[in-house]
Amino acid sequence: MKAKKSYSQHFLNNESIAEKIANGLESTDLQSNVLEVGPGKGVLTKYLIEKYENLMVVEADRDMVKILDIHMPKLRGKIIQEDFLKLDLSHYFKDEPFSIIGNYPYNISSQILFKMLEYRNQVPELVGMFQKEVAERVVAGPGSKTYGVVSVLVQAYYDGEYLFSVEKGSFTPPPKVRSGVIRLTRKENQELGCDYKIFRSVVKQSFGQRRKMLRNTLKSLFANEEILKHPLYRSRPEDLSVQQFVDISKLVQSDREKHS
Repeated sequence: MKAKKSYSQHFLNNESIAEKIANGLESTDLQSNVLEVGPGKGVLTKYLIEKYENLMVVEADRDMVKILDIHMPKLRGKIIQEDFLKLDLSHYFKDEPFSIIGNYPYNISSQILFKMLEYRNQVPELVGMFQKEVAERVVAGPGSKTYGVVSVLVQAYYDGEYLFSVEKGSFTPPPKVRSGVIRLTRKENQELGCDYKIFRSVVKQSFGQRRKMLRNTLKSLFANEEILKHPLYRSRPEDLSVQQFVDISKLVQSDREKHS
C-alpha cells in the first residue's frame, strides 16, 4: 500500500521508534482510554494494543482501515473511519478521560493540538510525533524565535516535554523534514481566570504582527487606551510569559465588561 499525498502519509518503519512513542504515555493503567490518531498500517498500534484494553483508533483513509481490520483482529469494533478534526469525541468517550497519541499527519498537526484544547477537560495527556519545527515550537519558552501562538495556547493548560528526534530514514517514504516526539501533560490548575475565547484572541492578535510592540497590535481590543501606556505594552509578544498573556486577557475582559 503506497502512501497517499492527500493524507500527508509517511509510514513509520522503525520498530524501536514505534515502541518508544508507545512508551511515551505515562499512564500504565490497562483500563485507560487511549485514542490513536492516524494509525496507518499499525506499526505503533501493535504496541499500544498490548498496553491498553480500551484503545480506539481514528483513521480517515478507508484503505488503511481495511488493512487494520484484516491484520489486527483485536481492533475490530474499535476503528473509527472519520476525519479526526471533524469528530465529536464525546460520542465515543462520553465524559470519561482519554489520552491521545499518534504519528500525526504533518499537514494537520497544529489543528490536532487545537482539537486537544477543545477537549482539554477530558485529555490528561498527549504524546506524538510532529514535524521537528512544530514539536519545538509547542514546547518553546519566551524569548525563543519559535515561541508563538501554539506555544502559549498549549502551555496555558499543559506542561510540554520534548522527548526525542526522529530521522527521515525512519519513514516510508521519507519526509523532507526531521521529526520530533513530545509529551504534553495537563496542569492541575486549568482555570485561567478569563474567557478562553478572549485569551485566544489576545494571543493570536499579538503574534499576528510579532515584530510590533503590543501597544500597537492590541490597540483594537481595548476601549480604554490608557491601559496601553503601561511599560508592558512596549514589549513584543515573544518576550511575554504565558501568565502575562493571561493577565492581559483579564484586563481586556474587564475593560469590555466596563464599557459594554
